[in-house]
Amino acid sequence: MEQGMYVTSQQSTELQEEQSKGKDIEAPPDRTEDYPPVLPLSGSLTHLGQVDQSDSLFRIPDEQLSSCWYRSIPVQPVLTRDSLRQYLQVRPDQTVLILHAKVAQKSYGSEKRFFCPPPCVYLSGPGWKLQQEELKASGLGDSACKLCGYMGLDNAGSSQMETLKINFEEQPDSKAGRFGCAKTLYISDTDKRKHFRLVLKLFFSNGQEIGSFYSKLIKVISKPSQKKQSMKNADLCISSGSKVSLFNRLRSQTVSTRYLSVEGEAFVASARQWAAFTMYLVDDQGSARGDYPIRDGYICYGCAVRLVCTSTGVALPTMVIRKVNKQYASLDVDEPVSQLHKCAFQFKDSNRMYLCLSNEKIIQFQASPCPKEPSKELLSDGSCWTIIGTETVEYTFSESLMCSQRAVTPFPVIGSLELNGGGDVAMLEVHGENFSPILKIWFGDVEAETMYRSPKSLICVVPDISVFSGEWRWLRHSVTVPVSLIRSDGLIYSSAFSFTYTPEQSALPRQRVTPELPPDSDTLLDSIHQEFTRTNFHLFMQS
Repeated sequence: MEQGMYVTSQQSTELQEEQSKGKDIEAPPDRTEDYPPVLPLSGSLTHLGQVDQSDSLFRIPDEQLSSCWYRSIPVQPVLTRDSLRQYLQVRPDQTVLILHAKVAQKSYGSEKRFFCPPPCVYLSGPGWKLQQEELKASGLGDSACKLCGYMGLDNAGSSQMETLKINFEEQPDSKAGRFGCAKTLYISDTDKRKHFRLVLKLFFSNGQEIGSFYSKLIKVISKPSQKKQSMKNADLCISSGSKVSLFNRLRSQTVSTRYLSVEGEAFVASARQWAAFTMYLVDDQGSARGDYPIRDGYICYGCAVRLVCTSTGVALPTMVIRKVNKQYASLDVDEPVSQLHKCAFQFKDSNRMYLCLSNEKIIQFQASPCPKEPSKELLSDGSCWTIIGTETVEYTFSESLMCSQRAVTPFPVIGSLELNGGGDVAMLEVHGENFSPILKIWFGDVEAETMYRSPKSLICVVPDISVFSGEWRWLRHSVTVPVSLIRSDGLIYSSAFSFTYTPEQSALPRQRVTPELPPDSDTLLDSIHQEFTRTNFHLFMQS
């Protein structure tokens, strides 16, 4: 997904004039509720200008700073481009991946309704092993370098009953690295919240804290809604392109629960792990090759859908989703699909063949027609699935350049990028969460001049393209660099965002290429290059 902005020299001049008059740089309209008002910039900020760090816009009052968590983090020597370049080549990252359901059913009385599917944690990346090796090299034994984790509900107290220990298992045949899940988490009826988050606390067995990692918001429901869904409760409806999980439970017995999952390239029914699938709504009229175009909208019963595993990309054939009522598939129901509904998946254009499980295998089951009700078909227990929306949150960092024993959290998260200006006044505003004054924005292996605005906003000067170009005289290809946040002690927070410098394809009238160059051709080329760089670049942001 890309979004671009082309800034002409005239627009750049107008922007400078507006900034010189003290006009505000406004946030996009769709984020006005999520982010605080942007403070006005006094004067223009350019590549050549120096920012006065004493300006009240970027300085936090001392009395407020004294209570900030980042005050105790030491400032290490400035990182070099060589060290960042080496990191970008090797990528010794550490990734924490949390999978969980969008909704949770509240428990009542002594009955504990465990979250289903259970929240799962995957630890991947070579950085985990490297960090453990560094701890061992410092004199610690194997028992002191073991990864430990506890998961619970946020603000739920600190008693041991409200948190679960996560036992991480090695997965040698998987890229996921280590895996763990919290099978017996629940929310009691004494908790009156309508939303909550899960919190995962990771540390080494020697007591060294890694950090606290939070899930996305989870909505609390009393029971699955049996009413026909409408736009009033659209948050419970399942839309095309969203992630879901499917599980099967015989006779409401928790021990019999099986989750649709993927092992290698095969679909399986697992009692241990579950997979998130992206559900796409497809057109009923496909091509001769069997391709069905994807479309937007809410998933309704009777529609054709595709299920694609988010981690492996393996997909099931196109199927028609049916509502299940007392082990019968209803063929005439077209209402929206809601959270925790019972449903069945009929393979499209088949003779009543449905997605079914048999022990740990995924098979096809042929339903029986209902003689008394032609609009219903009798299913087996293994053909009845419960559907629920899921969320995925990923944290990626690297401690390869870090000399501190501090936790990696609070974790800064980049939500979006906003480009303002162009040429010598190109400014990039980074919107997100958990920002602090000790963070710097890096474009590849180049540190950008960064200014802290609020916990949800950082602003920086876009580095000139020449810092990435080496000895070139003329740019012919686009240059894409990753955007990262680096803490003052060397901790690297990588992101899914990148920044692309793209040359204008059409030449300006003033640019004339002559077969013979005058003796001072170097000076001429330099001047042409400066003008070309200043006025003729597309600056793109992509995630």
